[in-house]
Amino acid sequence: MATGIKRHHPDGSSAFSLSMSQKVYVRSRKGKATKIVQEHYLRTDIPCSSQLCPLCILNPPKDSSGAVRPAILSRTPPSVKPWGAHYLIPDTNIFVKAMDLMEHKSAFYDVIVLQTVLDELRNISLPLYNRLRALSLSQEKRFYVFHNEFRQETFVERLPGESVNDKNDRAIRTACAWYRVHLDETIGKSSAIPEILLVSNDNDCLRKAKELGVACTNLESYVKALPDTDALLDMIVSETSDVTAPQKLVYQEYYSTSRIQGGIKAGIFHQGVLSISQYNYLEGSVSVPSFERPLLVLGRESLNRAMHGDVVVVEVLPESEWKQPSTKIVEEETITKDDNPEAEDDDDTLVTEKEHAALQEKLKAKNTSAEFRIQPTAKVVGVIRRNWGFYVGHIDASSISSDAAGTRRQTTVFLIPMDKRISKIKIRTRRATGLVGKRILAAVDSWDASSRYPLGHFIRVLGDIESKEAETEALLLEYNVQYQPFTQSVLDCLPAEGHDWKVPTDTSDPRWTGREDLRELLVCSIDPPGCQDIDDALHARVLPNGNYEVGVHIADVSHFVKPDTAMDLEASSRGTTVYLVDKRIDMLPVLLGTNLCSLMPYVERFAFSAIWEMTPDATIVSTRFTKSVIRSKEAFSYEQAQLRIDDKSHVDSLTEGMRILLKISKLLRQKRMDAGALNLASPEVKVRVESEQMDPVDVEIKKAHETNSLVEEFMLLANISVAAKIYDAFPQSAMLRRHAPPPKENFEVLADQLRVCKNMTLNSETSKKLADSLDSCVDSSDPFLNTLIRIMATRCMLAAEYFCSGTMAESDFRHYGLASEIYTHWTSPIRRYADIVAHRQLASAIAYEPLHESLRDKPKLERVCQNINQRHRNAQFAGRASVEYYIGQALKNRELDVEGYVMKVFSNGFVVFIPQFGIEGPIHLRDMKVEYTFDEANYALEFNAGTEKEVRLQLFDKVTVHVETVLEESTGKRKVALRLQSPQIE
Repeated sequence: MATGIKRHHPDGSSAFSLSMSQKVYVRSRKGKATKIVQEHYLRTDIPCSSQLCPLCILNPPKDSSGAVRPAILSRTPPSVKPWGAHYLIPDTNIFVKAMDLMEHKSAFYDVIVLQTVLDELRNISLPLYNRLRALSLSQEKRFYVFHNEFRQETFVERLPGESVNDKNDRAIRTACAWYRVHLDETIGKSSAIPEILLVSNDNDCLRKAKELGVACTNLESYVKALPDTDALLDMIVSETSDVTAPQKLVYQEYYSTSRIQGGIKAGIFHQGVLSISQYNYLEGSVSVPSFERPLLVLGRESLNRAMHGDVVVVEVLPESEWKQPSTKIVEEETITKDDNPEAEDDDDTLVTEKEHAALQEKLKAKNTSAEFRIQPTAKVVGVIRRNWGFYVGHIDASSISSDAAGTRRQTTVFLIPMDKRISKIKIRTRRATGLVGKRILAAVDSWDASSRYPLGHFIRVLGDIESKEAETEALLLEYNVQYQPFTQSVLDCLPAEGHDWKVPTDTSDPRWTGREDLRELLVCSIDPPGCQDIDDALHARVLPNGNYEVGVHIADVSHFVKPDTAMDLEASSRGTTVYLVDKRIDMLPVLLGTNLCSLMPYVERFAFSAIWEMTPDATIVSTRFTKSVIRSKEAFSYEQAQLRIDDKSHVDSLTEGMRILLKISKLLRQKRMDAGALNLASPEVKVRVESEQMDPVDVEIKKAHETNSLVEEFMLLANISVAAKIYDAFPQSAMLRRHAPPPKENFEVLADQLRVCKNMTLNSETSKKLADSLDSCVDSSDPFLNTLIRIMATRCMLAAEYFCSGTMAESDFRHYGLASEIYTHWTSPIRRYADIVAHRQLASAIAYEPLHESLRDKPKLERVCQNINQRHRNAQFAGRASVEYYIGQALKNRELDVEGYVMKVFSNGFVVFIPQFGIEGPIHLRDMKVEYTFDEANYALEFNAGTEKEVRLQLFDKVTVHVETVLEESTGKRKVALRLQSPQIE
């Protein structure tokens, strides 16, 4: 039933009609009947948002702050024959199948997004929903969300016997018809009125729309009428997965949902994330709680269309089929180079033989193969969640048929992804020859059991292969880094004063309330050279009682970034700042990151301070936290600070404070080491660039100073102290960070390698024993060996992760690498969203401000943690990929011989790590043309060089390699190519 009510508009400007639709349900439970009344309020003031509509312009809606929201749909929308000027209304399936098209800059402007469609999309795909919301918020393409479910004239109730899908389709058609009538009535019937054009691929929906008098078309017909048709048509997802595929199944069909659920419950099947080996694209692994070692998934058939990062369900194979990881380097192009993308190979025999030649051979006798190398094997029987995203690659020129040149006929070609762990992707395009030599962005749409390869669609060209712009955008897309400019709604959250914003001079200003004036403290910052987003600063001084006061002062970002604002939502989505060689992809607008929040010297800044009283032996007497105002006295680079500390002629109070900090940091570090903290290592190199074009000229190893460790120790101390405070205040919702202890099986191979090759012992029972044994793995004749071992040990670790305290037992909070019982991130809020959350929680814990409700919501916080964990990892990968690209460019047209270390040994090659460049690369034995024997038990290769004396190459051996760069055929990346120089074999 419905009732009409006359109400005034919230801003008091005019009256509008409000009606209420009620539904009454009767629920029976345990013999009792309960009446449930569901109310749905309908309005007549929801605007059409057309700039042509005088009625809606005279009565504009307002946001929560009272500001008028301007009309979005243009006065002059795009005009396309045969419909003329028009506003588009796509149905839900169009957004599901063609979101890439919707985001394309050459078309699809003035789009009406119905609330029905938005809600339906959210239930289908949250990532697609978020992309559509981003389009609507940006306003660049004029996407307007029309709340048809709350407008009286467009609300439709579900009819008896009507499916939800049919009801939604009817709601879409009703909204289209209302728009047409509304514009006719408000503008007046004339040729200037834009057409309302429904776009749908549902023939039944189109038929009913025509009967209603609604202009409509399918997506392909609409795109064919647009400029740049060929490029846009290539982006349309085929409604059939692969029309050329034969009916014969190449892969096993996935098990039914009910069978999978029952199998998981019974412990027969197991669920986990599939990880593909970077050296063998046909070898995957899945870690599951029921097995100590990861489950190996070997071969194309067992992988069964699953791709790297997919959440899969696996069935464990009989123990008689358990194997050890492959001993071969396997690259896709060596197996499938001559595949025809237009057809599937009916004869599986040849392919199977090739795969078997490249995969793990039958286990050798146990006296030649250590038992710990054997792992349980499994096959994929279902995929819970696909990790499909954007894939960047290039067109395989050999896959283009000779008759495709110069024609507009759509042809199937292979896209070779940059990531070797990803299978070739079949895409259909009308301009195959024009895409050769280009870096291409594509997406995967389907992978049927009848198709050897996944089917995808072209999205756009990024640029020429190897061009800096294309390769940089490629790696950002590959690792899902959000790099688009901040939307106007985000920028509107910035202080109106812009760069002129200052800390209020009057301490009675409300913004000073609860803040401590620390401007007289001798505070300074110590950062990498050229750092602009300065998160942290420090001070130290001697107290009258002989103890020390030490302070860590962190940028008060949460003062500017308030919960549930557009800027907060954007920062939460981005998760972290991403640092590339030539640029920085900011989490927050540059005004905040490099100015208003940055603790630059000589200016007053809002800060959040952690202050300790410590004894001379670094024992903490007391800890306090306060919002503050500071004025940094100097900004040092690590090297500048080190020189200042070491220069005895400097006896000023600021320098003496830094000397106190250095002294205490050494004591803190020793206490951590004594507690079992690990001193691990990772390749640390810096690409030196020159000129405004950021051209790479050389590669340098980063130099570490004592001041690096100084800053690190106090940041660790601050994070540990804050973690304890916020957990005490909010035991169910504190933002914390943990590092789980690695399973002892993770270190078995490295321990055996050290025992066999170096007669060294690695004990990983506890972090303390691991730290001590790593310290003992030293070769006096080769100082770098210990660093190499630490790099390899780091790869045996589990990744640290953010979590919400209420989702885990306290015993699982521990940070293994730091040997700390509790930990969080609080010291870098300019570049990490987790730190902003910790700032808000700490502010509430010290009664500075109440805690926002969103920070008590465990499920919401857990979703935030999942996102920032992924964003953090992707940022690391993107940063490394940027360094790798620039190293390749810096060494372009250069050849040199450098020292390296054998880091992995396979039966058909070995991997060499080069300390000078911080990179590793394979050397294939097929290129050496020499007889050899693989000694698996001793991690060695024995070469017969045609002399009486055989040459033996073993893991950890120091070698000399010839380095040059080549444009890798398989990925289109410029890679470092290695050739063994010494010991001489050929």
